[in-house]
Amino acid sequence: MAERSTAAVDVADNSGDEPLTAKADQSTADGVAQNRERDTEDVEAQGSGGTEEPGKASPPELHSGHKLARRYRLEECVTRLDGFSSWRAVDEKLRRAVGVHVLPADHARARSVLAAARSSALLGDPRFVQVLDAVEENDLVYVVHEWLPDATELTPLLASGPLEPYDAFQMVSQVASAMAAAHREGLAHLRLNPNAVLRTSSGQWRIRGLAVNAALRGISSETPQRADTEAIGALLYAALTQRWPYESDAYGLTGLPKDVGLIAPDQVRAGVHRGLSELSMRALANDGATASRHESACTTPEELVKAIGEMPRIRPPEPTFTAPPEYQRTTYQQGTYGRPAPRPGVTQPVPSPPPPLQSRTGRALKWAVSALLIAALGLGSWQLADALMDQGNKSDENQTQTTDDGDKNSESPKPTKTLAIQDAEEYVAEGDAQHPGDVKLTYDDSMTTGWRTSSYKDGPKIVIKPGVGIVYDLGSEQDVSTATLSLRYGGDHTTVDLYAADSLTPSSLSSMEKIGTATTSSTTATVKVSKTVKSRYVLVWLTALPYSGQDSTNYSDAGYKQAITNVKFTG
Repeated sequence: MAERSTAAVDVADNSGDEPLTAKADQSTADGVAQNRERDTEDVEAQGSGGTEEPGKASPPELHSGHKLARRYRLEECVTRLDGFSSWRAVDEKLRRAVGVHVLPADHARARSVLAAARSSALLGDPRFVQVLDAVEENDLVYVVHEWLPDATELTPLLASGPLEPYDAFQMVSQVASAMAAAHREGLAHLRLNPNAVLRTSSGQWRIRGLAVNAALRGISSETPQRADTEAIGALLYAALTQRWPYESDAYGLTGLPKDVGLIAPDQVRAGVHRGLSELSMRALANDGATASRHESACTTPEELVKAIGEMPRIRPPEPTFTAPPEYQRTTYQQGTYGRPAPRPGVTQPVPSPPPPLQSRTGRALKWAVSALLIAALGLGSWQLADALMDQGNKSDENQTQTTDDGDKNSESPKPTKTLAIQDAEEYVAEGDAQHPGDVKLTYDDSMTTGWRTSSYKDGPKIVIKPGVGIVYDLGSEQDVSTATLSLRYGGDHTTVDLYAADSLTPSSLSSMEKIGTATTSSTTATVKVSKTVKSRYVLVWLTALPYSGQDSTNYSDAGYKQAITNVKFTG
């Protein structure tokens, strides 16, 4: 049997039940369990409403190797429940792994599953696991969806401990914004749990089973936005505490103590980020709990997104520094590269020099070379003596001449010096700030840290604001001649302007004097000052940014963006 991915398996998960592959005594030779498992998840804990009675239709007789539409070859059954089954399959036409849900066409929920799958496919939001096909054929209804082998569910991520505050913030931010977009299109999830949230290898969070999971199990709700918002709060609660915010245990997490009620995450576990703790309580306040710190409860994903945007920025953890290995001389550096190592105890033979020229031709050649050398020495001696005599005759003529006149008009190049940066502040002309807390990282002599811009959809020229940049304080008025910038992203193109400012917080761009500009497609930019100006404060102003992909190391999404890792001024 082909290996099973634990990252992005069936969209219709077992909700914490024992997987089929673990029940060897109930499996046939092809690995398909014959018993029909029941969904034991407490739906009320999810706030998703009740379930309908499953259809009376018997599950279709399918097996590993069966093909649907002469294209999708079933490989492994990962769920069999309530008359439907979910499979890992192979799309033989496009040669890729996919997931497939299969149920009889006369199943009580077949129509609703088809409708949910087609509505989800029309959304086309990359933050959700995409529905690729939804077909009714040969008395079967099947839904084909993406398979993400490089992704990991939140459930196993929490098995080793709670998430770091930055990771928890990224999770709730991305999940809430994705669900807000889905609800704007009239789609709800209603089964948003740790098995439905995946983190990819690039650090992005994705949601699977939008609308389809609930349709497969007949789940509905009169308040879908409220149900999904509370589910997001439960996800954040679990990410912060490694506990499930209800009395029942679920998804490998221990529930809260009975008869205690819902208590804030920072009261469950020490060291929990206070802002995230309050945010989870505001989302979970829908089930009768009281929102903390007198903040109003969030009843829709849109309100939750707004609350997240009002939070102070959570910085990513500092990268750990790994010391380089100690220097070790290699055989190449010792001059023995390519020579076989001698065996211990064996004396190496010393190679004998080549024999001298002993034949008649050899002796004649030696005499000819000697004669040529003697002739060359004689000729050289004669030319040297002649040159010395000519120099002596000209010395008297040159006694009255000096070279001072020739140097009177020559100007020595003016020495340049590196100007020390005393302080810096991010300058915001319009809109929001970028990352004001990181400006000092642009002159700390480290090429691995720096200040970065946001990622913009339009470019290279910044269109939603006149630009972004940093004002530097040189301590006193200086003659600035050049600014040299080290940049993180190359590409077409980065434009940098220099302005002479009157303070660290100038009032407007029009109050400053532009003294230089440069455009580059590389990771360095050198801006030369067009005219000499004395100034204590200099603004480095970016007006065009190159396009670059997602950068997980720098915690930056794809878009038109730039990062300054080092700045030097010379005068």
